[in-house]
Amino acid sequence: MRLHRWTPGLIALLSFGASAAEPGREPCADADPLRRPFFGDTHVHTTYSFDANSQDTRNTPRDAYRFAQGEALGIQPYDAEGNPLRKVQLDRPLDFTVVTDHAEFLGEMNLCSDPETWAYWHPVCLAHRNIPISAMISFGYWGMVEKERWGIGLCGSDGENCREATGRFWQNIQDAAEEAYDRTAECKFTSFVGYEWTASVGQGVNLHRNVVFRDENVPALPISWLETPSAADLWETLQEECVDGVPGCDVLTIPHNSNLGAGLMFETARTSGSEAAGETTAEEARLRARWEPLVEIMQHKGDSECDARLDVWSSDEACGFEKLDYDRFGGKGGTLIDSTLPTEKDYVRRALARGLRLEQELGANPFKYGIIASTDTHIAAPGLVAEKGHPGHGGAGRGARGELPDPEEFPDDFEYSPGGLAVLWAEENTRHALFAAMQRRETYGTSGTRPVVRFFGGWDYPEDLCADPAFVAKGYANGVPMGSDLPSQRREVSPRFAVSALRDPGSGADAGGPLQRIQIVKGWLEGDALRERVVDVAGGKNGASVDLATCEPRGEGAASLCAVWTDPDFDANESAYYYARVLENPSCRWSQYVCLEAKVDCTEPDSVPEGLAACCSPDHRAAIQERAWTSPIWYRPPQAPKGVSGGGGILRE
Repeated sequence: MRLHRWTPGLIALLSFGASAAEPGREPCADADPLRRPFFGDTHVHTTYSFDANSQDTRNTPRDAYRFAQGEALGIQPYDAEGNPLRKVQLDRPLDFTVVTDHAEFLGEMNLCSDPETWAYWHPVCLAHRNIPISAMISFGYWGMVEKERWGIGLCGSDGENCREATGRFWQNIQDAAEEAYDRTAECKFTSFVGYEWTASVGQGVNLHRNVVFRDENVPALPISWLETPSAADLWETLQEECVDGVPGCDVLTIPHNSNLGAGLMFETARTSGSEAAGETTAEEARLRARWEPLVEIMQHKGDSECDARLDVWSSDEACGFEKLDYDRFGGKGGTLIDSTLPTEKDYVRRALARGLRLEQELGANPFKYGIIASTDTHIAAPGLVAEKGHPGHGGAGRGARGELPDPEEFPDDFEYSPGGLAVLWAEENTRHALFAAMQRRETYGTSGTRPVVRFFGGWDYPEDLCADPAFVAKGYANGVPMGSDLPSQRREVSPRFAVSALRDPGSGADAGGPLQRIQIVKGWLEGDALRERVVDVAGGKNGASVDLATCEPRGEGAASLCAVWTDPDFDANESAYYYARVLENPSCRWSQYVCLEAKVDCTEPDSVPEGLAACCSPDHRAAIQERAWTSPIWYRPPQAPKGVSGGGGILRE
């Protein structure tokens, strides 16, 4: 099946063109008007992040970008001479990366790491280097709970010391991104300037966002949660200090894994405490629609699509993928509160459906999200997503400060995963082209493998489109790609969706397996009720499995799948969204590889090391199904409000 052939006549029909020339760089030699998938990571922490630094991560943004391009990277622990005792390397380089160190305490990390400053010997810095857990508590309590950044005495009474130090690190971040960016015609690698805005309210409720700038035009300092108490405040300040304040500056924000948001991530963006601060207003809905075109559906700390443990999704077995048993950081291990399972409010699928209702009520859809995934690595290792040999990403997971992980223990917290990847469909691998893909939501996320997925929606696709060499060109010419609204139609017909998936072509540790099936997930508004349906449209249950004693796959799967599906229950009066989910054949989870490497024998319980007891637990998810989730395609009834789309700081009705 050939999916990428076109003719000049068809190209003339397409409603887009190659990205405009980007100032200061050569045009790409292999620009493709039909767009290509670029694989990357939008969530990466280095030694500049206070939590990664506390875990003895020593790699800088420059190291992270080199790793993303294929170089080996030494990671903790380190010997007495400062040599790393472990090394990691990608089987395949990434196409793009965004380093997103925490804006909070960026200056403090600079001061505490520089022996030439008086602050290096401040008690907080001494504790940070020698008693990291106490320093984490100090930074976390004073900055993230009390919001009294200067209360720890490190920055001076007015904070000027830390502002100056933040500026130095912020410049280093920009310099590293510029050095890594391939401005030649080869266009091999793209780096973005970015950071993380780390709002953590209540008992560790995650309202974090990654902030991604279009290019090198950025504000003088990153805007942190300490200065902007809610996401809405962040967006308003970005408008003032970036879009209006710096010529050529544009930016977007990406909310993190919502499964740790305790139900608040998709409530009002005015939230600055442990409870939602009122209802979402029309003004706020438009604000969020402009600033947040994407959502992170999966990362190191689990999947946020849906949850098979909840009644609403109990019939969708694929919703059981990589779930946590708590809904906020404070629930991890009962640290601050009893573990509380996430609810419907914590998941992206519920937000997509609720957005349909809010659009009818407010005239704008605040949750019109495209889909990506990433790692949230805290060891400066973007794209390190292979299940076999997973070393742990640190951060909220297990660190490796001081000594090598015990072979009779898991190297990471058992419930966490290696994370996923973001995929952007763009004409070329440049900042402006990739940023435009993010803004228009022509994106998808994967759980770590690299299948190539296309998803189009329209009204007139022929049933035999999958056999057409011009599949992609006709997909664009006669409809819209993932992330778009279905075009208006004047007659009573049902929409048709064309979806194709090609197996990950890789052969290394991070490669994917054969494809099992493609599903389309539909959500719609029936009166005031939110409805959902999941349909297998290509492939299906094929009896494939994995031998858990060897991790060898069993059974057959597909190298490619494709379908044209017509919604049989379409009602032109009901708002709806549709997205595709691609499932691979089962494979071993990272934890099962650890169990096998340690030769755990569950038939001899007394022989099982305490640190690996979970290998024999009935709750152990020894096998997983790698997957991809596309951005949705939306349908709005003719009388429905048009909502807004964002770009360049201008709201478009």
